[in-house]
Amino acid sequence: MSPSAITPMTAMPVIAPGETAQSMTERICDITLREDKSVRTPLWWWIAFGLSLSLLGGGVVSVLWLFYAGLGIWGIDWPVAWGFDILNYVWWIAIASGGTFISALFFLLGVEWRTSLNRLAESLTLCAALCAAIFPILHLGRPWFFYWLFPYPNTMGLWAQFRSPLVWDFFAILAYVLCSTLFWYFGLLPDFATLRDRAQGRGQRVFYGILAMGFRGSNRQWRHYRPVYAVTAALMAPLVVSVHSIVGMDFAGAAATGWHSTQFPPFFVFGAALSGFAVVLLVLLPLRPLLGLQPYITARHIDVLGRLLLTSSLCVTYAYIMDAFSTFYGPDQADRTMFLIRVSGLYAPVYWGTVILNGVLPQLFWWRSFRLNPVLTWLICFGVLVGMWLERFQIIVTSLARTQLPSSWGQYTPTFWEWSLLFGTIGLFLTTFLLIVRLIPIVAMAEMRAMLRRPQ
Repeated sequence: MSPSAITPMTAMPVIAPGETAQSMTERICDITLREDKSVRTPLWWWIAFGLSLSLLGGGVVSVLWLFYAGLGIWGIDWPVAWGFDILNYVWWIAIASGGTFISALFFLLGVEWRTSLNRLAESLTLCAALCAAIFPILHLGRPWFFYWLFPYPNTMGLWAQFRSPLVWDFFAILAYVLCSTLFWYFGLLPDFATLRDRAQGRGQRVFYGILAMGFRGSNRQWRHYRPVYAVTAALMAPLVVSVHSIVGMDFAGAAATGWHSTQFPPFFVFGAALSGFAVVLLVLLPLRPLLGLQPYITARHIDVLGRLLLTSSLCVTYAYIMDAFSTFYGPDQADRTMFLIRVSGLYAPVYWGTVILNGVLPQLFWWRSFRLNPVLTWLICFGVLVGMWLERFQIIVTSLARTQLPSSWGQYTPTFWEWSLLFGTIGLFLTTFLLIVRLIPIVAMAEMRAMLRRPQ
């Protein structure tokens, strides 16, 4: 590749020219503190918050009705005993991975552009992981006994069934949520201290003072803070891979048609990266102008995220090709029958929608003009998230619906309550994220100040 081919990429700044540590701090603090009456909570935030609460309310109603009426309100039945519950769990936990890839992995690699995005990505991780944690518990049938999945001393001397995928999921989601929360909160301590020191109202000073936990920015505190943050990032990077490998083992460890394959753990990691980068771009593109973050989240960030999404799409496409190859190269006739039904039967639109949205559509990002077009990029990212949901649907439903015995074949049709719960978790995701945007700095001010003060 000639130097002229890479010059436009390297020429795009990470931060707009003329920005200083002071101007950046004042701008980000104004978004959160809003001391000036002219910058009170904007109308768009209230509209989005109201819509997300409406979706969340529908989800709460569906959960309450589930507790009252039982799992019979869902469309799951034999042989499709896994439906929207596990489908949405896998979809949400994949979305949650994008923040970890950006904030932890690229921190260890010393990538400079991630400084403006890590807080946004980590917040999306927490919101998506919270949504994912709901579904395995509801899937139990008696969710009020979810703690039985955890090995603890009890009067009956019983232990959890460690061969059950539900137990694997329980430990995976528990470890991921706890570590992600710790990593996110630990990175916020210096920024909470900044908000505490700049707040004018007593209530805000007390609120952010409690959250800052006595952080004063002394040399001694920074000397301990930096290595601990680096160690936490080093733990999060392999954790995100292990979590999605465990989710992939839910399927690879089963004898169902189309599942017993060693490619599922890396396949799910590829899909997690694709989902994560797509949701970060999907949220970033409208939030950037609404909050006035253009000086700190520049075209360079959008271009890099587009490249990462394209790379993830190529990895997922390779997995699709290998899935078809291994199916017809292998000796299992039931796998071949299931695959042919998947591509030409009742659920064929799901399969081809997955291929087009996840494999074909992102190929437009080979051209920078498409990557830097905000409307087109947003539509492609939305299509990728829909495509990843369709992928989870075809993996779970088509494999279970077409078992090895034709006499046991069945069909799955989701009910209104399953759709309501799905949109309810979308409402939960948006509600929690909007609250984070309103109360917490969406850009890591401490890391940005350190980068701005370095010689350029």
